[in-house]
Amino acid sequence: MTVRVSAKADYAVRATIELAASDAAGPVPAESLAQAQQIPHRFLEAILRDLRREGIVASRRGAGGGYVLARPAREVTVADIVRAVDGPLVFVRDERPSDLDYEGAASALLDVWVALRVNVRAVLEDVTVADLARGTVPDAVQELTDAEGAWRNP
Repeated sequence: MTVRVSAKADYAVRATIELAASDAAGPVPAESLAQAQQIPHRFLEAILRDLRREGIVASRRGAGGGYVLARPAREVTVADIVRAVDGPLVFVRDERPSDLDYEGAASALLDVWVALRVNVRAVLEDVTVADLARGTVPDAVQELTDAEGAWRNP
C-alpha cells in the first residue's frame, strides 16, 4: 500500500500557504500564486474554485481582485484543504475504512486501516496554514520527522 498526496492536494496546500504568507494588503491574483509556487495557472484556478466552494478561500472580482483566506490561517488545517480538493483522507478500495466489513482471518485488518486513518488525521488536522506560513510545524509533528529513520525508505 502506498499513501499518496495528489498534485491537486499539494498545489492546494502550497497556494493556501502562499495566501497566508502574502504581504499583500488585499486579494492576491491567482496568477501571482501560480508563479510564486510554480503551479500551472489553469490547474490552480480549478483548485481555487474547490477551495472557495469549501469556504477556505474567498474571491474578490474586479481591479485589485484575487483571493484571500476566508477565515484566519490558524483555523485552516492541512486536512481541511486536502478534503476540499480530494475528499476523505483515507480510502481502501474507494471506500472509507469505517464502511468496510472483513470477516474470518482478515477481520483484524480493518483495525489497521482505521488506525492508518486516525494517524493521518492526527498529523493533517494538527498542522495549520498559519504554522506552515511561519515555517513551523507543531511539536508532535516535528517529533515524527525527527525520529530515527523518518527520512529513510526501508
